[in-house]
Amino acid sequence: MGFDEVGSGMDRRWGIWSLLRRKQVDSDRATEGRGENQLAKELSVLQLVAIGVGSTIGAGVYVLVGTVAREHSGPSLIISFLIAGIAAALSAFCYAELASRCPSAGSAYHYSYICVGEGVAWLIGWALILEYTIGGSAVARGISPNLALFFGGPDSLPSFLARIYIPGLDVVVDPCATVLVLVVTGLLCVGIKESSLVQAIITSLNVCVMLFVIIAGGYVCFESGWVGYSVTSGFFPYGVNGMLAGSATVFFAYIGFDSVASTAEEVKNPQRDLPLGIATALSICCFLYMMISVVIVGMVPYFAMDPDTPISSAFERHGMHWAMYIVSAGAILALCSTLLGSILPQPRILMAMARDGLLPSFFSDVNKSTQVPVKSTIVTGVSAALLAFFMDVSQLAGMVSVGTLLAFTIVAISILILRYVPPDEVPLPLSFQGSMASVVFQCDSHEKNVEGPKDSFEKNDKGFKQVVQDSRYPLIVKINDKDKLNELRRRKYAAWSIAFICIGVLMITLSASTSSLPQYFLYSICSFGGVLLLCGLGVLSWIGQDDGRHSFGHAGGFICPLVPFLPVTCILINSYLLINLGAATWMRVSVWLVIGVFVYAFYGRSHSSLTDMIYVPVEHVDRIKSSSECVA
Repeated sequence: MGFDEVGSGMDRRWGIWSLLRRKQVDSDRATEGRGENQLAKELSVLQLVAIGVGSTIGAGVYVLVGTVAREHSGPSLIISFLIAGIAAALSAFCYAELASRCPSAGSAYHYSYICVGEGVAWLIGWALILEYTIGGSAVARGISPNLALFFGGPDSLPSFLARIYIPGLDVVVDPCATVLVLVVTGLLCVGIKESSLVQAIITSLNVCVMLFVIIAGGYVCFESGWVGYSVTSGFFPYGVNGMLAGSATVFFAYIGFDSVASTAEEVKNPQRDLPLGIATALSICCFLYMMISVVIVGMVPYFAMDPDTPISSAFERHGMHWAMYIVSAGAILALCSTLLGSILPQPRILMAMARDGLLPSFFSDVNKSTQVPVKSTIVTGVSAALLAFFMDVSQLAGMVSVGTLLAFTIVAISILILRYVPPDEVPLPLSFQGSMASVVFQCDSHEKNVEGPKDSFEKNDKGFKQVVQDSRYPLIVKINDKDKLNELRRRKYAAWSIAFICIGVLMITLSASTSSLPQYFLYSICSFGGVLLLCGLGVLSWIGQDDGRHSFGHAGGFICPLVPFLPVTCILINSYLLINLGAATWMRVSVWLVIGVFVYAFYGRSHSSLTDMIYVPVEHVDRIKSSSECVA
């Protein structure tokens, strides 16, 4: 029994190994030394539900039902929302397990750093920064037109809040949006308990408005005989394909529950409360969406809906003009709640990246009195406020979806890695190298078949160090145990199967989304991708899961069901939606990602906290630490 292969973080600092190095999962032992940088544990299930519902249900629902019903689903809009909710639940299951196992700030960035590697984690974190900045700015710009309705019309806001056109710059500045972002930023700096309370109040009021729409609209439908469902074109006027297209469109109405995962470090009982909060929030959103779609389609035939104000116009059609103000109030409340949910996660992602050394330590500071990352929150708020003031970011809204769908995809891949090839090495500081030598000596003394002098530490073509005779680093003795060889073979098969699944999904979604190439070529690519996907899925189902998954992170939390089928389905759905976001969106996102590559290359890679680490097998960590304590 001995060490197999290890390498130091400095060995992996350059080349591809810097992109593949993984950090240790945060556990009770790993977070003990964080001290004053620990966030306050204040959130309960109800507060998590408020954050999840508030971040998910935006003003879009007051417009989305009309657009999707007119163009895609017709009366089958309720089924579109149901299918989209089920698809979102697949990602929610994956988030729930990782959030309860690894309850630390950073959400998808944190999970991918533990399971996939530093390079992917950096890109996910960088994309999420863009998502939340643009998302917050777009939401803030959408509040002022709705707010102006209460002052008499679209251009009736007070002069100090009204939009102003600047001819020289050809921009329309929005002081109202800027003020709202700064107010939300100040609220988030006060503390997570206070900001979550405000979020809960605003979300509750918004839910009350939606319940009013459901109850009052249902009464009107019963009075009018549900005229919307009496159309001659039937329940599926655009066919089943139209209904499915509507599902793909309304899927984006469900994104936002990942904000709950970003607050994992501030939850009192993360193993119980995080999965419950995510599931409850998503269930409430799905129920409200479906009930509103039933009522609005029943009040007005789908082809007669106003695509801009479907709910208000539906009530006006039945003589309830006063309901327009209640619906407008609900839209404003939804936007304010979404604004809070958009700005809340970003400081925590910045803080998580700074803790890992990929960003300057400035972003990792936690205020001692409020126990929130105030500096990161201020930077986030000021950036979003400036963007909302100068720029109409509605044309950039697709970039928000890229960050979310990338995160959903990587989280699903992380579940597969966790279950089949969980990390079997742990990074430890160089200060433990003396203890490592002691443990190696103890291991070697029990190896009856090991003779001769120890080898020297030499670098091989994989970038690892192999040793003997150098007590500065742990060394590797060849494994003769048959069970261990079988386990290594199983992990190799599992890793290749996961790679085949990802490649197969990419080939299937690309061929299904491309129409410019010859059909026979697309069918060939799709068929080959399908074979890879099925082979990878079959191998994973056959070889079984890794026993090491039981000791990964915190135990006793939520366990994602139907692995590997559920994560693979999640990867397939999210990849298809990602590819279909459009070339223009991807070109804009690519510019931001290229900037991120340069930032990582010139700062993050060399400042990563893993550069001064040595990787040792998991089974030896406790012995090494015990040996270090004895020496101390």
